[in-house]
Amino acid sequence: MKSQTKSVRQSVSLPSSLAMRVRHLAEKRKASANRVLVDLIEAGLRSKDAEKEYFFSLTSQLAAIHRSRERRRIKKELARITFGAQ
Repeated sequence: MKSQTKSVRQSVSLPSSLAMRVRHLAEKRKASANRVLVDLIEAGLRSKDAEKEYFFSLTSQLAAIHRSRERRRIKKELARITFGAQ
């Protein structure tokens, strides 16, 4: 079980369509909308951290690889991550 830290009350305004999706998801999970929001935020933060780790692993690979074909592939992947799908 996760260790609980002190909770901080935070007010967030959501677009009505997003709030409706959160409520619907909460009903399906038989959980509160607050719990669903916390879970979604935690998942989003984990995703961002994983994305950052992947980016830095690619930069390390780029520094270590000397084959031009592989370097081009890694550079393209870094550009895609940085600037979006092209």
